[in-house]
Amino acid sequence: MIYVQLFLTFFLIGLFTFGGGAAMLSLIQTQVVTKYAWLTEAQFTDIVAISQCTPGPIGINCATYTGYEVAGIAGSALATLALVLPSFIIFYGIIRLYNKYRGTTLFGDVMSGLRPAVAGLIAAAALILMFRISMEGCVPQLSIIQENFGDWTSWVILGITFIAAFFFKVNPILLIVAGGITGLLIY
Repeated sequence: MIYVQLFLTFFLIGLFTFGGGAAMLSLIQTQVVTKYAWLTEAQFTDIVAISQCTPGPIGINCATYTGYEVAGIAGSALATLALVLPSFIIFYGIIRLYNKYRGTTLFGDVMSGLRPAVAGLIAAAALILMFRISMEGCVPQLSIIQENFGDWTSWVILGITFIAAFFFKVNPILLIVAGGITGLLIY
């Protein structure tokens, strides 16, 4: 039963996510932490950090590590396959449609309409990793997750990394290494 749930969960995530791995993080978090409670929020945050540091797309790495935590090596392979299978099917279909309709404006308009949705999903993923969002009635209640950004030094590291990446265009690999060394020294 766990294999069926794992496959369907990641198949649907792969089916309904546009924009790559960063855009699917919020969907993965909702399913594996909130809905099924396969992972804790701290475990999920660790998996995201590891997924960013290892080679390959973050969404696939996240699915692989989550599958392993839930059902071992077989779960890892199943979650990875389930996540990429919809993309393969959709991509094959799009290639066929593109070759047939590439000169029409309708196709271009549809692709242009997806851009804001992808930006929103990426922003949601960032916010979910930083904040716990719970709904009481109709008013969202935000409280900082202690495991992720529990003290002021974490916020300083976040700010310095953002400034270095955004304004000074520092290489992301250098920032990851510097963040790891900083965390090792401070914590």
